[in-house]
Amino acid sequence: MPQPMRARHSQPPDSRGIHHLALNTDDMKSTIDFYTRVLGMPLVHALKVPPGVGTGPGNRGNPPFENLRHYFFDAGGDTLVAFFEMPKGAKQKGDRDALAAMQHCSFTTTEQQFQVLHARLQAEGVPLIGPVNVGAQTWSLYFFDPNGIRLEYSWQEHDGADVHVVERWTQTREEALKELQTLSDDPEWLRAVTQHLPASR
Repeated sequence: MPQPMRARHSQPPDSRGIHHLALNTDDMKSTIDFYTRVLGMPLVHALKVPPGVGTGPGNRGNPPFENLRHYFFDAGGDTLVAFFEMPKGAKQKGDRDALAAMQHCSFTTTEQQFQVLHARLQAEGVPLIGPVNVGAQTWSLYFFDPNGIRLEYSWQEHDGADVHVVERWTQTREEALKELQTLSDDPEWLRAVTQHLPASR
């Protein structure tokens, strides 16, 4: 039986992963329905942004509107997906291929749950691309949420319920260097950015 491609690197990250991904909508109701009912991400926190945080001096990068809804969904793996609800017509749809934009967001799951989600999306009439083999023994579905946000769901061969995304996508030093050498021929830089990668799987 084929084995999963897994490798470990030797440089622990300073972060513990994503706390939450903050996205925008102008229709919180349809967003709740899609994320809870179709994607199976339970709503866990619903709030209004405190006064002064939108247009006042307390703004820390929030959308520049007062009294916005800001709701959070459990995306699994101790991570959250959050939405701000913009006033209708206040902002245009963004270009997901623009610089500083989010091109798409990918969530991971097991093969079994991937099949459930695939069937649920089809039953809802959501246009899909995939399943597509995207490399590293990983299969993905691509689709849009009701806000026009591009999403991806992925599963990894041979993982069962024991999903290890970083180990599956960690390359060997030699594999990474093949691509990195098209970016730079500086040996010190190449060494610095690959020294934590394993020599083999």
